[in-house]
Amino acid sequence: MEKTLYDIIVIGAGAAGLMAAGTAAEAGASVLLLEAMPRAGRKLMITGKGRCNMTSNTGIDEYLANINPVPKFCLPMFSRFFVSDTLRHFHRLGVATIEERGRRIFPRSGRAVDVVDALVSWNTEKGVQFKFERKVKELIMENHQVTGVKLDTGTVFACKNCILATGGRSYPATGSTGDGYRIAAETGHRIIPPLPALVPLLTAGDLAASMQGLTLKNIEATLYINGKKKKSGFGELLFTTNGLSGPVILSLSRDVVIALHNGHKAEITINCKPALNKTVLEARIQRELDKHGNAKFKTMLRSLVPLQMISPLCARSGLNPDKYCNQVNAAERTVLLRHLKKLHFEIAAHGGWEEAIITSGGVHLKEINPSTLESKIAAHLFFAGEILDLDAATGGYNLQIAWSSAFAAAIAAAERT
Repeated sequence: MEKTLYDIIVIGAGAAGLMAAGTAAEAGASVLLLEAMPRAGRKLMITGKGRCNMTSNTGIDEYLANINPVPKFCLPMFSRFFVSDTLRHFHRLGVATIEERGRRIFPRSGRAVDVVDALVSWNTEKGVQFKFERKVKELIMENHQVTGVKLDTGTVFACKNCILATGGRSYPATGSTGDGYRIAAETGHRIIPPLPALVPLLTAGDLAASMQGLTLKNIEATLYINGKKKKSGFGELLFTTNGLSGPVILSLSRDVVIALHNGHKAEITINCKPALNKTVLEARIQRELDKHGNAKFKTMLRSLVPLQMISPLCARSGLNPDKYCNQVNAAERTVLLRHLKKLHFEIAAHGGWEEAIITSGGVHLKEINPSTLESKIAAHLFFAGEILDLDAATGGYNLQIAWSSAFAAAIAAAERT
């Protein structure tokens, strides 16, 4: 055993781990930060397509509406460290920010690595001791209290408190291997089975593939589970080589993954014209047909949908693209209307861990104090970030959970030294 007794050992140098370690050190605690990878923040560097959507500059109601499965668990941590605190913190570290569409906050530089570098520099300045390529095997427990951390090499580090911030299972190449779940389970914690979330969906048939690369904006996507409507979302959708992606699909994917995991049937319909009700859209179709009377049906469709969508839409609906507009009958207009308002896709599967942005599931929230993030089972053990059974929609919500939970855990742990 190393002779040094640390006030706090933080396991995992991702977003939550870096925030927790720096906050604890700034509060006066001696901190050791253990990371299995060769450097800190590997996953954080690829978030937001390498740009890092740091937070969402929205109110508490929007946050609660976008967090699963128990949003109110976050209220105490948000009361201690929320969006304005996050912005002030990173501005203090020299990271200028910019607000973009949807009130999403990014570093002004557009570089996620700048966020990582700022956090690492801050930790170093505050005296956090980093040890990379150190894989934790287990926690040392005495009388239901954490007293140390044991590596797979056999080395033991003694501590007064431990913050487990190992992340989830998404993007395993960045070090998110799910080891934290095993470590937590060995202390007696229940683990809600981890599943991929914010993940692309694979569809049956070749309709999506026939529109590969096409992006639809401002559409409505509706999820049905076993034929019953589950939820809808508005936004941007992307057709891929084997299915559906884009923000609106990613936000629905959590429920899809859970449904498929439980053996249920999942379907998604796309409303290409959500701003127009059926009556208005029907009148619009008739006007376009009249306007293009001597032109072919596929020519008229250019006024309603992107060019790349015309042939697949006709194939799915059984409409003849070469038929002249003045020959299209009422039944064919009805078929077109139905497919524009409710283009149907059966979900066959979902992307794997290597594509998932976040993990749903994790350490059961009922076994954690929401005010301090301390375990109710193992004294002096705290949790932060994605290891918790908390996940949210895209847009910066998940990183705000990481920042807030890490801050709350670090302050509480520092007060226990």
